[in-house]
Amino acid sequence: MKRLLLLLALLLPALAPVARPMAAQPAVAQPAAASLKFATWNLEWLTDRPAGSRDLPADVRPKRPADIARLRAYAARLNADVIAIQEVDGAHMAAQVFPPATYAIHMTHDRVVQRVGIVVRRGIRFTVNPDLTALVPPHSWLRSGADITLDLPGGKLRVLAVHLKTDCHFSSLRGRRPACEVLARQVPALAAWIRARTREGMPFVVLGDFNRWMDVRHGRPDGLWTRLEAAGPLVRATAGYASPCWGGERFIDHILAGGPARAWMEPGTLHVLVFRERGRQWKERLSDHCPVSVRFRLPP
Repeated sequence: MKRLLLLLALLLPALAPVARPMAAQPAVAQPAAASLKFATWNLEWLTDRPAGSRDLPADVRPKRPADIARLRAYAARLNADVIAIQEVDGAHMAAQVFPPATYAIHMTHDRVVQRVGIVVRRGIRFTVNPDLTALVPPHSWLRSGADITLDLPGGKLRVLAVHLKTDCHFSSLRGRRPACEVLARQVPALAAWIRARTREGMPFVVLGDFNRWMDVRHGRPDGLWTRLEAAGPLVRATAGYASPCWGGERFIDHILAGGPARAWMEPGTLHVLVFRERGRQWKERLSDHCPVSVRFRLPP
């Protein structure tokens, strides 16, 4: 399977559909209306703090100007309307990848280097909601969720960007691994947010770096996915896919839709923007995550 994913990744163009066909989604009537492209992208330690800073791990090196220029070029090719971003050291760094003339940038208020944000194309009106700080357990350096409401011609759409605890990609949330214990403490806050939007009847999208494989594994559904679905019916753009990013891997970056927005997600529009650069050196210089996107067809 890994060899097949690598071959597919090499054959796909820079803006490529994922390797396996999309899992079947419920049949819904799609209204004739405009669409928006949603994306999520972890930019891996996008910071201008100097190497050796006490705020950075010893093995982290800031991006070079040439690397940021490459990321900016990929952002232009991505050409998404709403982008959840992770591991970005403030709006001034996000603006080096997403030009302020084209995008408005909202970042959480966390005092950490790896902040979460949402980038919105100019011309799309939105309001900022309080950060979802409940995703940050006490005495941790994790990230809040960035929460906005899009004011669209057909109504409002709530958008939450997240970056959950790493190093618990598939292990049980009830186990004793420290990372899984932390992730398990984040789940109720995210589920409560989903439950609240579902009760309101609000269409919503949750996207970002979940640091979790969510497909069925060894015949068992994923514990994180089942807990989120219990909070409200959801569809997941990445369900049943393998990603061609960096030669083939499982998805940990996901795009979820709930409420009326479940019917807006367009089947067959999931794409991964694969970097043309190859090799470990470029993976470290650019990002270990590729941008993941999907389109939503909006009601009139």
